[in-house]
Amino acid sequence: MSVFEVIQRLPDLASARRVSRALAVLDLVLNDDGDANYFSFDARWSETEETALMRDGSGNEYSIVFSAEGAFGYGFDHESPMSPYVNGLRPWPGLIDGVPEVFQHARDDKAFWDPLGTPRATVAFWRTTADTHWRCGPVEGVDKDGADQLFEVLADGRPEAYLTFAEDYYELALDLEPVRHVYALMPLTEYVVTSLNRQRRLSDLSEGLAEIGYPRS
Repeated sequence: MSVFEVIQRLPDLASARRVSRALAVLDLVLNDDGDANYFSFDARWSETEETALMRDGSGNEYSIVFSAEGAFGYGFDHESPMSPYVNGLRPWPGLIDGVPEVFQHARDDKAFWDPLGTPRATVAFWRTTADTHWRCGPVEGVDKDGADQLFEVLADGRPEAYLTFAEDYYELALDLEPVRHVYALMPLTEYVVTSLNRQRRLSDLSEGLAEIGYPRS
């Protein structure tokens, strides 16, 4: 699937933010190396923005900047023929065309750009609070942008999707109930933490939970 199919599957703004926050908390609990989380969430990205991030450690990544105006997202598949690194350091035709003015700050954020002056992106999409669906630019010849793999867990939106991810990535068989607890953004408890990872304690997570903006009991 390309970005055109993925934006039809993505949850609404509030759900996308909720699931993104939950994914970051689950990875925080499971991963003892806080610098290498697959999913992360920065509730203090700026005074007006929060950002969901994915880094798979192999060069693939995404970022979604949430603000009062809505959300703007980039995705980058390092093996995609649409990569700017195989196209003269230029974004793929149509990729960032039509981005609303309210998202141009997020579109141009240097955190998501190569120092040589191109966004690290093979996927781009956005949704304002006035929109009834997610949108993307008039991307030409899009069929291998990597959007389906990059956004698979987020687009699914269900706790069960994280179970499948964790079994593949962490080689762990998790119980569904604590994952559902986190997806619902219910306050994190010692029981939920140890149910997910017996080596972790709630006190270990204070700094990470504050960054994510997740409630604790």
